[in-house]
Amino acid sequence: MAGVLDQFKNLNTNDPGSWPALPKLGLLLLLLVVILMVAYFFDWQGQLEELEAGRALEDKLKAEYVDKKKQAVNLDLLENQKREIETSFGALLKQLPNKSQMEALLVDINQAGLGRGLQFELFRPAQSETVRDFYAELPINVKVTGNYHDMGAFASDIGQLPRIVTLNDINLNVGKDGTLTMDTIAKTFRYLDEEEVATQRAAAKAAKAAKK
Repeated sequence: MAGVLDQFKNLNTNDPGSWPALPKLGLLLLLLVVILMVAYFFDWQGQLEELEAGRALEDKLKAEYVDKKKQAVNLDLLENQKREIETSFGALLKQLPNKSQMEALLVDINQAGLGRGLQFELFRPAQSETVRDFYAELPINVKVTGNYHDMGAFASDIGQLPRIVTLNDINLNVGKDGTLTMDTIAKTFRYLDEEEVATQRAAAKAAKAAKK
């Protein structure tokens, strides 16, 4: 050990070539470490980060490829499902009346109650419709009196109308004579014609532009 330590004594820093073997080896190892550190921080680190980013991108592209391959394999099934959805949507759309049919629908609702022997105390359509994307919603305040059986039959008849009508916010009260009074909001729906749809889309586009 003393001999090893003696090799590191009295080294001439101006003439490393005259150093003993162990100091020369130590100096070479130190230079190697310094070179590797400099190379890492000024060159390799960026390359490694690019490599890692490339691997992440590769994994993402592989996942997208697998997903698209599954879609391609199931393309026929997806197209069939799309056609079924379009058919179902078309059938539902046919249950929405147009402008000219709304008055007849209101009469049908009224007749459904009268046909069950109910007494209308209130039947008041709203002053204006609530316009949605492709349809308009018209609420009707309804108040009828009658017995329990006739109330249930009336609600069933409403559900069986050829057009979509829903009963909402139902409130039942029992009178002193045992008769029931039902307060409810019946909602009917109609589809918008092409001109109304175009107006609705233009308004939505203008509102979106105004926000910007």
